[in-house]
Parts: sequence; structure tokens; C-alpha cells
Amino acid sequence: MPLVAITPAAGNVGISGAFVIGLAAGAVCLWGVSSLKKMLKVDDTLDVFGVHAVGGILGALLTGVFNSPDLGGPGSVQDWITMKTGYPGIMDQLIIQAKAVGVSVVWSAAVAFVSYKIVDLVIGLRVPEEEEREGLDITAHGESAYN
Repeated sequence: MPLVAITPAAGNVGISGAFVIGLAAGAVCLWGVSSLKKMLKVDDTLDVFGVHAVGGILGALLTGVFNSPDLGGPGSVQDWITMKTGYPGIMDQLIIQAKAVGVSVVWSAAVAFVSYKIVDLVIGLRVPEEEEREGLDITAHGESAYN
């Protein structure tokens, strides 16, 4: 679980920042796969959202905090619009990271929505209820998973 959170920060935080991000990711991802999933009433069998979305968002945000030279990070940030290098400060960098997370969430939601709608129109997202009751192992694969 901590790997998904430290990936956005790789090369942008120091050892102490990586340690804190790893500890925080363990706790937040555990909450994401147990409590959040129940709160949202989502069927996430592989806990993809709880680990990758929640842990990735945490890692992206904490990269803005632990990039600071005061906290052991390199502090080198390239502004690709103005082509300036430097560290704007923890709060400014955290705001930049939060904007990037927001854009990523909106983009992912929009693309997923369009993709799901296309699939639903072409082949459908669900199997018939009868097949689901009988078991997809038999109806889709032609074999029994359980004796």
C-alpha cells in the first residue's frame, strides 16, 4: 500500500518524508479498503479505489509538503509555464498538488463515465439476473467453480 503513495513522490522527497508518507499511506489505505468502501456501499472486490485512488491522492498531496528543503526534500520544482525553478513554499506547493489531483479526478471520472456509457450501449455492463443467480462460472465459462 505505501508504494502507491510514494510513487508520485519518488525523487521529490527525502528519507524522512518517504517514511512519513509510507506510515500515513498504510493507515489511509486501510481505512479506504475497509471503512470508506462500506460508507460508499461500493462493490470493489480488489480494493482498487481504496488503495490506488486514496493512496495515490495522499501521496500526491504529501509530495507537496515533503518536497520542502526544510523537511529533507530537494525543493527543486520546475514551473513549466514560466520556466522558473525553485520551491514556492509548502502551502503554495500543496495548492499546486491539490489542483493537479482535482484535474486528475475530474478527467478520470469523465473518461470513465464516457467509456462505461459506450460499453453499456454496445454490449451492456451487466449480465442478465438469471445468469448471475446461476453463476457466471457456469454461464460464461461453462464450468463449475465449486463442487
